[in-house]
Amino acid sequence: MGMDTSELLGILEQLERDKGIDKDILIQAVESAVASAAKKIWTVDSNEEIKVVINRKTGKLTAYAGEHEIRSSEFGRIAAQTAKQVIIQKIREAEKDVVFVEYQNRIGQIVSGSVYRFERGNIIVDLGKTEAFLPRSEQSSKEEFKQGDRVRCLILDVSREAKGPQIVLSRANPNFIKRLFELEVPEIYEGIVEIKAISRAVSERTKIAVYSKDEKVDCVGACVGMRGARVKNIVSELQGEKIDIVRYSIDIKEYIQAALSPAEISQIQINKDEKKANLIVADDQLSLAIGRRGQNVRLASELVDWELNIFTAEQWKEHEKKFASDEEIPVLGIEGEKDAVESGSLSGITVVGEKVLALLLESGFDAVEKLADAEVKDLTKIKGLGKVKAEKIIAEAKAIIKK
Repeated sequence: MGMDTSELLGILEQLERDKGIDKDILIQAVESAVASAAKKIWTVDSNEEIKVVINRKTGKLTAYAGEHEIRSSEFGRIAAQTAKQVIIQKIREAEKDVVFVEYQNRIGQIVSGSVYRFERGNIIVDLGKTEAFLPRSEQSSKEEFKQGDRVRCLILDVSREAKGPQIVLSRANPNFIKRLFELEVPEIYEGIVEIKAISRAVSERTKIAVYSKDEKVDCVGACVGMRGARVKNIVSELQGEKIDIVRYSIDIKEYIQAALSPAEISQIQINKDEKKANLIVADDQLSLAIGRRGQNVRLASELVDWELNIFTAEQWKEHEKKFASDEEIPVLGIEGEKDAVESGSLSGITVVGEKVLALLLESGFDAVEKLADAEVKDLTKIKGLGKVKAEKIIAEAKAIIKK
């Protein structure tokens, strides 16, 4: 780029138009760069500062040492060379900036690129305009890529680095699957079907809970697609990771049942206050419900955001002997009537187990009469006693006294 100073303004104006770099910023950058280059050739008195000014009309550069203009044949050559370097540097910075802003705005979206090279397990992906980084921690262990393979990833983060914008990609983040469903299922993209929750064991299994705002549209059917085409496309993109599509329900018992599928639950006992549920399953359903290394129940629990504990009927009987339960709501199957528990002088109170009776005795309710006179708020102070249960205890105590 041969350039005399008279061309300088034209070049700066063109850069402002093409690259959106402010001309005044460029002029100041050229002035200070040329001044520091000039300092290297001319020695001036220590109290005199070298200053370079560009004429805003003609583009001519003039150098001053203090008040005096420096005239030198060499100055023109240095000025042109330095201006050229500054302009090239500013163009690079502006291009990096454009890339940074573009990808910063695309965080959380899917981007496609090709595998460029491998660095200690991390993959460098060529996005065309720039390179991005897929760290080992954001990859799925079972997926394999070769150089030149096309790869789709989620843009996880974008930061400014000296060498340019650092774009971090992910294929392990649950939002990657969310975005794939949006691309594959028009009803999700249009907002008719909503993804309520996702839980994922990377490279093995993902559970996704969906809900339809329009009763005419089946949310699960929309995600599965004709003959399973939509979900198959996502499974092949994930190189074989299994996907369970779960129907979201406001009814927590239905939601838990769907989340734990394909296992069948025979009975559910829930504690809404603590968001815990005990699930009783038939012996042949136990390993299916728990899943390999506890994966099925762990993912279901994460999906519904409740603590889920699984028992067979035998295990439940053992458990009940140890712990008296708090609030029991059978969903499927019928619960056996509990025998009245003889405990202190609270005989006849059957709506709670021994553990709660022991707590009542400790709290000074050592006679049925005291319970009949109690207020709900007195009982709910006791750990593990909800309002509903307290009301039942008081009602039963009153009934006993009436008899």
